[in-house]
Amino acid sequence: MLSALKKYLLLPKLVKLSSNAPKDPRVAWDQYWGRVGATGARGDVLWDSGSDHELQAYLEHLTRQLDPSLPVVDVGCGTGVFSRALAAYFPFVLGVDVSANAVARAAAESDGMERVSYVAADMTVPAGTRAVTETLAAAGFPDEANIFIRGVLHVLKKPAQAALAAQLHPLVGMQGRVFLAETDFRGNPIQYVSHLGATLHSIPAPLEKAIRGLPMPGRFGTEQRRRAFPEASWDVVEDGAVTIETRPLTSADRPEQIPGYFAVLQAR
Repeated sequence: MLSALKKYLLLPKLVKLSSNAPKDPRVAWDQYWGRVGATGARGDVLWDSGSDHELQAYLEHLTRQLDPSLPVVDVGCGTGVFSRALAAYFPFVLGVDVSANAVARAAAESDGMERVSYVAADMTVPAGTRAVTETLAAAGFPDEANIFIRGVLHVLKKPAQAALAAQLHPLVGMQGRVFLAETDFRGNPIQYVSHLGATLHSIPAPLEKAIRGLPMPGRFGTEQRRRAFPEASWDVVEDGAVTIETRPLTSADRPEQIPGYFAVLQAR
């Protein structure tokens, strides 16, 4: 680990790496997914551990708190790794991502699977929500849905977080619920990348790829959830601490672990 002083010497390097990232998040995400060559524990995607270990920690909450007769909308599905896993527990899973390149890869990696489909849509705007509801209706689920969000809200700016929550509200209805799990690292960006193995001399390739091309992440915990999902519109059914896993970075076979926050919410 770097000393406190040496960690801050990373700042100019991080600024330089991130300076050419597209300003439009939708463009950034689509370019990022278009450049991914491999997924899983040896792949290019920072947050793809290649293991179901993290999901196993969520399943007790998911199976106890979410209506098993309703479909699940996996918001920010990426390559669909969680969408495919959730299809074993719910009648239908719709993976949604703002990136068409991500959706194309998710569909390819899910080839032959039943009860899972994908659509490219921005769910912070009404048009995206309409695309989701139309796809669900075409699959035979015209009413309400559960929502699964993992590692999306912490990379959105505050207005986009609130906009996403507002779009989810009518989709959840009275029977569906939202399950979210987000990075809640209590430190600044320099401490965060150091936690993931960045040093003055080297940065793990998947981490560097994310820094170069994607919006700067933040944290999403209780305070951020209260702001994005206000009490006037949402009830908290359950919340607490979780561990978010990335692909191995500092060892050959051990995923990195990031402090996280989860919540189960229902619409008022």
